[in-house]
Amino acid sequence: MDLAFLADCFLRIVPGVPMTLGLTALSVSVGLAFACLLAAIRLSGSMLLDWPARLYVFVFRGTPLAIQMFLIYFGLAQFEGVRTSVLWPYLREPFWCAFGALMLNTAAYGSEIVRGGLLAVPCGEVEAARACGMSGFLLFRRIVAPIALRRALPGYGNEIILMVKATSLASMVTLVEVTGLAARIISTTYRVFEAFAVAAAIYLAINFAIARAVAALEWWLSPHLRGAPPPAPDLRLAH
Repeated sequence: MDLAFLADCFLRIVPGVPMTLGLTALSVSVGLAFACLLAAIRLSGSMLLDWPARLYVFVFRGTPLAIQMFLIYFGLAQFEGVRTSVLWPYLREPFWCAFGALMLNTAAYGSEIVRGGLLAVPCGEVEAARACGMSGFLLFRRIVAPIALRRALPGYGNEIILMVKATSLASMVTLVEVTGLAARIISTTYRVFEAFAVAAAIYLAINFAIARAVAALEWWLSPHLRGAPPPAPDLRLAH
């Protein structure tokens, strides 16, 4: 192992971190909004809306993300209607194609996580809130949403970590991020192990920070994880 070469690889790969983080943040944020919409459709009880949502989730969860990215980047350009549409200035750019594939993929997985969190809300707590006069948006804001968020947070934290790792596929559509820069180093030096080891260490550091942030948020949202407060001293024992 050449430590000087590892340090040089690190300095050459680190500039790709903002691209990786930006792609992840944009994909996850927009994907979460789409996932909440899909979850609401799945829970609406309307078969007319439920089946298209089921089909969407089935297709994007059942096919590889790499193929989805290739179809969006290389496949859509084969259609004349796409090349003449207002979306073509975006669909011809690798960043927006990678973003579209990642967003649509994480929305499918995220919708099931959100739906599972909402279904995990105990019926007894909802009935108790209704007995206290809560209904509609107030019931959702005060009871359903906080409980569903706590239940869904661990699973969605895993989804965010998976999205960070999935951004490595963007290098296949010519987007230069962490993996893309590592591949460039390999193409000129033929030293595969060192370049990919540095890239893996960078991904590991990013995901460690995300995991700790999710754990801290889960701890803050779950008072029972903080432990019961110490009992107050009995002043009568002092006499």
